[in-house]
Amino acid sequence: MTRQPTTRPVSHSGALAGAILAGLIACAIALRFTGASAKLELLDPGAVVRWGLPLATTGFQLAMSLTIGLLLLGGLLMPEGANTARRIRVSRYAAWAALTWAACGVVSGIFNYADVSGTHVGSSGFWSNAWQSTWDLELLRNPAMTSLVGLFIAVVCFIGAGRGVQAALFFVGIAGLWPLALVGHAAGSLDHDAAVNSLAFHLLGVAVWVGGLLAVLLMWSRLGKGAPDVVARFSTVATWCIAMVGLSGVLNAWIRLGGFGGLGSKYGIVVMAKVAALVGLGVLGWFQRQKVIARLRADRASKPGRAAFARLAAIEVLVMGVAIGLGAALSRSEPPVSGESPLNTTDRAFSLTDYPTPSPLETGSWFTAWRIEWLFTAVAVIALGVYLHWVWRLHRRGDKWPITRTIWWICGWASFTYFTDAAPAIYGHVQFSMHMLMHMGVSMFVPICLVRGGVVTLAMRALPKRHDGTLGPRELVLEIVHSRVFAFFANPIIAAVLSFGTLIAFYYSPLFYVALTTHTGHVLMVAHFTLIGYVYAYAMVGIDPGPKRWAPPIRMLILLVAIAFHAFFGVAMMTGTTLLAPDLFTVLDLSWVTDPLVDQQRAGTVAWGAGEFPTLMLAMLIAMEWYRSDRAEGERAERQAERDGDAELNAYNDYLATRARVSSTHEKD
Repeated sequence: MTRQPTTRPVSHSGALAGAILAGLIACAIALRFTGASAKLELLDPGAVVRWGLPLATTGFQLAMSLTIGLLLLGGLLMPEGANTARRIRVSRYAAWAALTWAACGVVSGIFNYADVSGTHVGSSGFWSNAWQSTWDLELLRNPAMTSLVGLFIAVVCFIGAGRGVQAALFFVGIAGLWPLALVGHAAGSLDHDAAVNSLAFHLLGVAVWVGGLLAVLLMWSRLGKGAPDVVARFSTVATWCIAMVGLSGVLNAWIRLGGFGGLGSKYGIVVMAKVAALVGLGVLGWFQRQKVIARLRADRASKPGRAAFARLAAIEVLVMGVAIGLGAALSRSEPPVSGESPLNTTDRAFSLTDYPTPSPLETGSWFTAWRIEWLFTAVAVIALGVYLHWVWRLHRRGDKWPITRTIWWICGWASFTYFTDAAPAIYGHVQFSMHMLMHMGVSMFVPICLVRGGVVTLAMRALPKRHDGTLGPRELVLEIVHSRVFAFFANPIIAAVLSFGTLIAFYYSPLFYVALTTHTGHVLMVAHFTLIGYVYAYAMVGIDPGPKRWAPPIRMLILLVAIAFHAFFGVAMMTGTTLLAPDLFTVLDLSWVTDPLVDQQRAGTVAWGAGEFPTLMLAMLIAMEWYRSDRAEGERAERQAERDGDAELNAYNDYLATRARVSSTHEKD
């Protein structure tokens, strides 16, 4: 009898512990190399803080990544059999990981305050001052907000989270990464948007990539025959994460290093070490996709194949730990390019809005002024690329997709990019009328184009259907469009009230000033009005599956009422004598804006005038649908008449004749 070779199983908890240890060691070495752990001359918080802060940050990031990865696994990737309880275990693991995330966040917050204030932990008045400063300083407040997200996830998971709840918590965890992007080294640099957005993408890619692999490795022994599908699905996710981490990392490093010259600094050497770790992870991931997944699919019960994946994943986890440790050390080290831009003291617009004062608006500026807003540009490029890929997928299998819908989709995202990257956005930060033009574009014109693109219908035809009860992209889209929540908001009356009600609430509240002066406020403003505009356009002229649409005459009536409210808003702003956001517009003192109030009144004209064209588009589309439905009804009636000899008309004529005879009889009587 030939003895089969044995493979020693990999300890998954040991791999996780090894990743943490590798991250801490890499962090400590990088700190020593860059000199960030050296004793400070003034305001030295002590060695405990100098060493403890980056180490606590490493634990914070690893626990956060593991939580997000577990929720990704349980909510979107992992099948559940009739006799398994995998999601219960994932929920339990995620609860403890999220609790660790919150605890490490508290510890790192304490160390952060000690570092900022230059005081020793536990000194006189330390705790009360730390609590107050946590909510006063963005550097302390934002990580604290992320820690609260971790605490919320822990509580929900301890109570019990099924598939849908875990999927929702995964997106909550992703949203919790945003505050961390606002406090990076380069967040105050000249290119504030690029610094914040690249760091946000970087954190997202690393968290999902690292956390997903940690989660798969932690649950590996319990995945059973579903392991090949889980690994294949995660491999697709990891591919997107690799691209996201690589591109965002290059952009962020370029900002911090100030070009190739910064690579020779100690900070640059640590950056290169982190790049090498990420490249190594990419190579390991490629090998896993090419070799291991094929072996697992060939024999789902193959012990050598499962052991090969476990070994390779354990190596990846260790390298990931090193990369996270190096990243934590970089966050503690001083980059060659200072995060503080000199424009903060020389440019009034930059000190208020984080954008430099543009040159005076001229005719050519409408075509030549351009500033890439990386977050929205990336969204537009990805949306276009995915849509065209789906169209090509249909074409390859012989299915057709209307070219007009593709044109609508391209026009929508091209317009979105113009309104968020070109003159309307550049001048919209300092000039009310241009801001209003940008707002009307992304909230009224762009959504109509996107809705007519029929992306949900395309997704239903292009995306594969899962048969194991997990939530893939197709299932997620269906869950959303057929949910009660979407049905409520897609009600034409509700959508119209939200669209125009939030418009008034936004401009006549402090939210307008927040959107003009903070990056988060600007992003939330664009996202909100684009989404609410999409829902409103969907309720009016949508072509995708979803809640039953109201009859065209009723929608036309709602549109006419909405036009009146929009006109009222425009006229109110045109005739208003109170300046909105005065703390910004009266301080800027731009040479080409002599009177901010006059410019505000001009913004009212833009709101009224720029809203007319999208409204006309909606009216024409509804009228066309009304005409087609009436024509289709008429053709249906004609076909029915041909089949039954016009029985309906004959019955009606007989009814009229009977009524006539009865009336004649009554008259004679």
